[in-house]
Amino acid sequence: MKELLSILIDIASAPALLVALIAVLGLILQKKSISTITLGGIKTFVGFLVLTGGAGIVLNALTPLGEMFQHAFAVQGVVPNNEAIVALALTKYGTPTALIMLVGMIANILIARFTRFKYIYLTGHATLYMSCMIAVIMTVCGFTTVPLILLGGLMLGMANALSPAILQPFMKKITGTNEIALGHTGGLGYLISALVGKAVGHNGKSTEDLKIPKGLSFLRDSTVAITITMAMIYVILALFTGQSFIESKLSTGTNYIIYAFQMAGTFAAGVYVILSGVRLILGEIIPAFKGISEKLVPNSKPALDCPIVFPYAPNAVIIGFFSSFVGGIVSMFIMIALHTVIILPGVVPHFFCGATAGVFGNATGGRKGAILGSFVHGILISFMPLALMPVLGNLGFANSSFSDTDYGAVGIFLGSLGSMGGVALITTGILAVLALMFVLSFFKRKSTD
Repeated sequence: MKELLSILIDIASAPALLVALIAVLGLILQKKSISTITLGGIKTFVGFLVLTGGAGIVLNALTPLGEMFQHAFAVQGVVPNNEAIVALALTKYGTPTALIMLVGMIANILIARFTRFKYIYLTGHATLYMSCMIAVIMTVCGFTTVPLILLGGLMLGMANALSPAILQPFMKKITGTNEIALGHTGGLGYLISALVGKAVGHNGKSTEDLKIPKGLSFLRDSTVAITITMAMIYVILALFTGQSFIESKLSTGTNYIIYAFQMAGTFAAGVYVILSGVRLILGEIIPAFKGISEKLVPNSKPALDCPIVFPYAPNAVIIGFFSSFVGGIVSMFIMIALHTVIILPGVVPHFFCGATAGVFGNATGGRKGAILGSFVHGILISFMPLALMPVLGNLGFANSSFSDTDYGAVGIFLGSLGSMGGVALITTGILAVLALMFVLSFFKRKSTD
């Protein structure tokens, strides 16, 4: 039994395999031929591996950028990084994390089947990280064994159904279709970015409509534009960081300016690979998912990882990254002035989440929306980890924390209920949210009857 559970968790934690199996199931339900099923499954599998490979390339380029920033400006503090904090937590909370994840995925499917929140969350690693955070907080608040697993899984399933639902009106605007949803732990931040964009730049010019002189027409190519932009950032930061640190600690002897150009090109290459993977996935998962939508969970939509929106506004991706990062720097100085724990700008969350926030802000408010929406997002992912730290128990004293806004929203919700009323109030709160979801679904059906 334990080995079977381990295999199921391994499958669920591997997005490429999970989504490929979903695609195969969808094609089987549509009674497609063996060749079509094989083609769809393999292309979806490879597409996700291409996407995650591109993400890995970007991470490799961003990691030294973060180290350069910390050295150049001599700042120390907590770095929000989901992978780091989860790695620490799993040593103690591994079993409840795995069981909460399994129950949560089942709960997500049941909620999608019986309520109006018809979104199947397919971002496996984000589900694992959220499971881990829920396990930590609910254990700190006094939950054990069966109540921890069942109520923790229910909380996870609800979060994974609600997050795509609140974003879907904006996803329709971004993608031009209602067939795909966003399943990522930055959902609250993307919602706020879209609302900021709507407030400041209604019907503003899109980031993708920038007028470029004929002599600079090569900048219309997103790969070229990203490479040049990132090269300027890396070189300027390298000059502030200094030759000795870079060549002794980061570049293994390569000239520090040459290294800066290499990292800029690596970053652009990673984004190019991500976009290629997204296009490959979209070409397969949407038609394949129709089988699940028609047979198992009527009208359901696949909710996929945040890079799924990158091809729709490549300029907004870069603008969102920079604006979010600036928001993080501003937040850092505010924390220094207030003498609180300092949350350092995490380059990785500011890229993946900030870029996505830029796309959402651009969809509702054009260029102003992309800039201001992602700037506000950058402030959110700086202060929400600060508010989350007290509810993480001993894990709150680690040098890392959860970064994305949905971790903050779920964690602060559970932690606040726990501090006010312990196990009883958390239980009541989770069941109240579930009841509200069913009530909203009932009224939705009544209004459409």
